[in-house]
Amino acid sequence: MKSFQNKVAAITGAGSGIGQQLAILLAKQGCHLSLSDVNDQGLAETVEQAKQYGVRITSKHVDVADREQVYAWAEDTVQNHGSVNLIFNNAGVALAATAEGASYEELEWIVNINFWGVVYGTKAFLPHLKASKDGHIINISSLFGLISQPSQSAYNATKFAVRGFTESLRQELDIQNVGVSATCVHPGGIRTNIAKSGRMSDSLKSIGMDPVRSAKSFDKLLRCPPEVAAQTILNAVKANKPRVLIGNDAKILDGLQRILPTGYQTVSRFATKLSKKL
Repeated sequence: MKSFQNKVAAITGAGSGIGQQLAILLAKQGCHLSLSDVNDQGLAETVEQAKQYGVRITSKHVDVADREQVYAWAEDTVQNHGSVNLIFNNAGVALAATAEGASYEELEWIVNINFWGVVYGTKAFLPHLKASKDGHIINISSLFGLISQPSQSAYNATKFAVRGFTESLRQELDIQNVGVSATCVHPGGIRTNIAKSGRMSDSLKSIGMDPVRSAKSFDKLLRCPPEVAAQTILNAVKANKPRVLIGNDAKILDGLQRILPTGYQTVSRFATKLSKKL
């Protein structure tokens, strides 16, 4: 896909952050939009910003953890736009908790959004992308889909799952040769609301971490502007890249994991212990 002109893109989590910036950048390039989020106010703001570019925009309140809602949105998208070429499975949440201390409710919450939301979005839109014969699936994993961290077992699990799901999917699509491809995105620290909307568990205290302080520290690591992340993703789609890393932190830590496939865990533990003393 070398151009987004007159294409139709569906985006989850379009009410803020990367999703919002994807919508604006795509609209600038003449791409029609089907947007969704559970944040109705943010979604309305995105529509307002994107509509100045004269493209057709529809929006809908969609909880990606609800399979029926996602499938209904996919059908609405095709009915309203005639076709769809791109699905950006971008919606996601964060949870900081130990593997032992995370409640089953917390685990189900993050898995339903971060993993099942991606699966639902992929499977709901894939038949329509194949029908267009010019489609692309973009699934947002994370730097933590490449490297694990203390306190991030649940988040790591969902993002590693998105990576495995997407890489397998891309190979299947290549074998089928149906005009559809897939890209897995691994952002590092992007300046979004994920830290503020994420959940921090008191179980962090069992490994010497303070939940409030950890939240503030995590927020400070979110340095890359979402518009830069969005442009990087769109460039990767045009180049049909199977994987894209966003931010120097993602590139550095991905390199560390390649050099020290298991040894990086020692480095990570040391860094976590050091951060508690600072």
